[in-house]
Amino acid sequence: MSTPDALPVLRSLGELAALVERTPHLYVRWSHGPEADQGAAESRDALTGVRMPGLSANPLDVEPWWEDRPVELWVARRLYDYSHLPREKGPGVRPWVLRGRVRGRGPDNEPLVHEVEPVGWIEDGVIKEAETAVADQEGQWGTMRRDDR
Repeated sequence: MSTPDALPVLRSLGELAALVERTPHLYVRWSHGPEADQGAAESRDALTGVRMPGLSANPLDVEPWWEDRPVELWVARRLYDYSHLPREKGPGVRPWVLRGRVRGRGPDNEPLVHEVEPVGWIEDGVIKEAETAVADQEGQWGTMRRDDR
């Protein structure tokens, strides 16, 4: 994994959505960052401790069934779905964007990515923006039950 000295910081949903629109095969990973992950190049299943052949990440590519809905809203949903991870995994865990190749699937059917190229950090404010965007869909979308919200 190549790690640039200073990764750019994505500061808004719009900025992240624009990146997703122009760059295919991006993933978001919630961890202590590329440097911490550099030596590992693999994740472990939290329940069993089994090593998995890549880093757990979630795809940011827009699915065809999303049709002409806003990419910003797609990205908001992708971030919202896993925004609980810093609370579960502890201090210093934050989201970052990467490119890589899928080597397999984890126990939650998440891609396991290898040949990772860090792209940028996602600022905390973007997560708040994503949570607001999803909350604004109330009445248009079904419920998204999250026990700790």
